[in-house]
Amino acid sequence: MRRNHLIAAAGVCFALIVYATLARLAGRPVLIGHHDAYWVVVIERFSAYGLLGFLLSFLLPGRLTLACSLVVAVAMGLEILQAMTPDRDPGFLDVLQKAAGGTVGVLLAQTILAFLPRPPS
Repeated sequence: MRRNHLIAAAGVCFALIVYATLARLAGRPVLIGHHDAYWVVVIERFSAYGLLGFLLSFLLPGRLTLACSLVVAVAMGLEILQAMTPDRDPGFLDVLQKAAGGTVGVLLAQTILAFLPRPPS
């Protein structure tokens, strides 16, 4: 995939995460009809940040620490901004779930990159 496509995909993923995190609770998008089940929310958070970490890792090949730091910073920053939204409540456990998902995405992408052939220099 070309770099421009990766940048666009990461940007769209980030924009959707920002919207889902900061939107009013009534306007928050839900992937599955069981939005009251806690495990569904955990899976949504984990997978959204996992995808973001995966895309960032492909944008930053070989920079494991930077990619992980960016995903964790996004998770923490958006949770802090969520405190300013009237009907949303930030939580430390939410940050841990999001950071874990992003880190797993980064590690998965780095594992894939390790097995891909390198272009000749």
